[in-house]
Amino acid sequence: MSGHSKWATIRRKKEKTDAARGKTFSKLIKEITIAARMGGGDINGNPRLRTAVDTAKAANMPSSNIDKAIKKGTGELPGVNYEEVTYEAYGPGGTALLIEVVTDNRNRTVSEIRNMLGKNGGNIGETGSVNWMFSRMGQISVPAEGVDEDELMMVGLEAGAEDIKLDDEAFLISSSPEDFDAVRSALAEAGYTVESAEVEMIPQTYVPLEGTKAKQLLRLMDTLDEHDDVQQVWSNVDFPDDVFDD
Repeated sequence: MSGHSKWATIRRKKEKTDAARGKTFSKLIKEITIAARMGGGDINGNPRLRTAVDTAKAANMPSSNIDKAIKKGTGELPGVNYEEVTYEAYGPGGTALLIEVVTDNRNRTVSEIRNMLGKNGGNIGETGSVNWMFSRMGQISVPAEGVDEDELMMVGLEAGAEDIKLDDEAFLISSSPEDFDAVRSALAEAGYTVESAEVEMIPQTYVPLEGTKAKQLLRLMDTLDEHDDVQQVWSNVDFPDDVFDD
């Protein structure tokens, strides 16, 4: 299993726990607001907004919160002027990090992220220093229990999926960003449970880490992920299995 898959699996499990505590609501509201501002408030004509709304519903966010976030994005209600920023950074052992944030105060956010990186063996990189190591891919997770792989593959491939593989206890369906929404919709219409669906940044190659540096990077990624302004953290790390034992 790749390092990306390990971290993605851990992150999905963490998001379920966070959702139960309501911790993801602020991040989801920001994503809904940004998506509505960029592509309009109609989920049928705005794939990014539809994904954000589906994720919010899966986290049991009240419909009233979702509607308010959409209206703030479209300007129907007053709201905060959020800005999307991606910081490129290096972690322990020369690993690459992409840190996607949504903030209303860029100076405050970059200062806090720089501080978190510095305390955990990392540093901010120059623009373009890390981004080239990743490719954007649609990633859809379907729980494997009770699913016939051949039937799933037929539905996915017909809709435009590029790869389907078993990842831990779920099937991971990959697609281009352009085909992502069509694949997700086809799976849902065929009756499959879509556990998670998003366009992710997939490393072209992985950097293996072990021991102290691996644990330090895992701690850094978790710390970054806890920050209210951080939406996603991507890395090209290949974690050893035992890093998750503690």
